Amino acid sequence: MAASNREFAARVALRLIPAGHRAARWTDVGELGFAILGFLAYFLVRGAVVTRAADALDHARDIVRLESGLGLFIEPQIQQWVLSSPWLWRIANFVYFWCDFPLIVAVGLLLFWRRRDQYTKLRDSLLLSGGFALLIYMTFPVAPPRFLTEWGFVAPLAVFSNLSYQAQSMHPFVNPYAAVPSLHVGWSLLLAVAVFRSTRHWYWRGGMLLVLAIQLVAVIGTGNHFIFVGLAVCLAALEITDHMHRRGYPTVRRRIRTWSHLGR
Repeated sequence: MAASNREFAARVALRLIPAGHRAARWTDVGELGFAILGFLAYFLVRGAVVTRAADALDHARDIVRLESGLGLFIEPQIQQWVLSSPWLWRIANFVYFWCDFPLIVAVGLLLFWRRRDQYTKLRDSLLLSGGFALLIYMTFPVAPPRFLTEWGFVAPLAVFSNLSYQAQSMHPFVNPYAAVPSLHVGWSLLLAVAVFRSTRHWYWRGGMLLVLAIQLVAVIGTGNHFIFVGLAVCLAALEITDHMHRRGYPTVRRRIRTWSHLGR
């Protein structure tokens, strides 16, 4: 019985780190549960660290002063440009809300069935970058620019669309002081990398680059993030993920097989 349980545990673990390029099988659907639990944990922890509101506002003002000193405080101009046209702020609102997690789910499911290897890399890099971001949210909370009304910022997602991004999720999942880093931009980058690695069709690649470009403007135009975006966090997570798939996972697979005596 012990050997049987060990073999079962090994097979489950090996499903989470598939080897090579292959499409998913119906027996792999348990992996979706693993991904769902991972993202659920991320959003729960993210919503649980909503503390130090005064510090978050002070940090946001510190960033404004830093950007001003460097001549990089361009967020008000970008938002005014977005607000100058109904079409621009509608596009910015749409991309900010619908081209974040909903798009991640859509692309993730497609890769899960067609390119399981790239799905696994996307899953790992998303969760790893989310872990990095959580550490920053806990140690250095930052209020979004839309809270800094003294500089003329507004929240067009709510004002012009009668839609509050924060209200779309249940309260335990919401953290209004997670303006730095912007995972909207960072995760759009990870999606683009996954699509580029998965297909050579120009329209898929071009579509993801367009989403990334618009998201860069949307996070500022909606007053939710500063130009200190999440690219560095996600690029670090991507590099670690690639290393895991090149060396870490093959080693883990061999050790799991040795431990469970699979294939003997």
